[in-house]
Amino acid sequence: MSRRPEAPARGARRHRTRSTSRLRGWLRHHRAMALDSAGRLLRAPVGSLVTMLAIAIALVLPAALWLALDGARLLDAELTESATLTAYLAPGVEAAEAGRIDEALGAQPGVASTRLITADEGMVEFQQALGLEDALARLDTNPLPASVVVTPIDPGPAAMRALAADLEALSGVEEVRLDLAWIERLRHIGELGRRVALALAVLFGSGVLLVVGNTIRLAVESRRKEIEVVTLIGATHAFVRRPFLYSGAWYGLGGGLLAWGLLTLGGNWLAAPVAALAASYGASFGLPRLGLDGSVALIGCSMLLGWLGAWIAVSRHLAEVKPR
Repeated sequence: MSRRPEAPARGARRHRTRSTSRLRGWLRHHRAMALDSAGRLLRAPVGSLVTMLAIAIALVLPAALWLALDGARLLDAELTESATLTAYLAPGVEAAEAGRIDEALGAQPGVASTRLITADEGMVEFQQALGLEDALARLDTNPLPASVVVTPIDPGPAAMRALAADLEALSGVEEVRLDLAWIERLRHIGELGRRVALALAVLFGSGVLLVVGNTIRLAVESRRKEIEVVTLIGATHAFVRRPFLYSGAWYGLGGGLLAWGLLTLGGNWLAAPVAALAASYGASFGLPRLGLDGSVALIGCSMLLGWLGAWIAVSRHLAEVKPR
């Protein structure tokens, strides 16, 4: 009587043992198929390399465009943060009055800081910027008014327009200049570029699916007899599909690594000219890099596209492979 409860326990243990054995067998088959598919690619290095290069070229263009847009986004953020307003004071304002107006502007809500530029300082900066020191020195009077450079707390276009209207209403302020048109144009160009990059990513991603799909289709045709035999003895479609899916993933991995290498080499090749161009404008700007997250995303997307292309191709052609 005391031994009866042990029977269900032994049955549960046998069930767990069988489940563990099936899991181990499933994992062994996955490992074997992954190694076998990698070996098949290595035995045909030229054809595999050509397929991987086609995948890499299809990935490089949208990825490079996205990096360029990321650089433009960072530049836009820097320009927005450095956006300022210039309040030109009324002609004939004395230095003491200009200082009072500067303090009044700095006390306005929404103003982070101010910098007073007297008429004489403005003339000196104007002469240095144009290189016309001798010609402008012959002027009898200084035609430039004093001005105050205002740095806003919120550099957004709407907030800066509202702040400009408030500052222009103050006594002693003749005009407030605000030029945000070029920043808005840059944002519009960035939005257009992002949509173009997304369209190119979809287009070239479809190209990767076609390249991998055609390669896998040829592999299915070359192994038609083998597939017919294993199907005849009861192999499931998942069993038959597995090595081709690993082949697609290997193609994607190779293509992603080649695309990463091309992007890295291209970035290093263009880094010096871009830095020199930025330095000629008195700025410091470097090309954005993929980084760890970008590299993982690029290679992961490439492997996913390779796997998906293989799955579509083998699922389509597996139905046509009938055992005779």
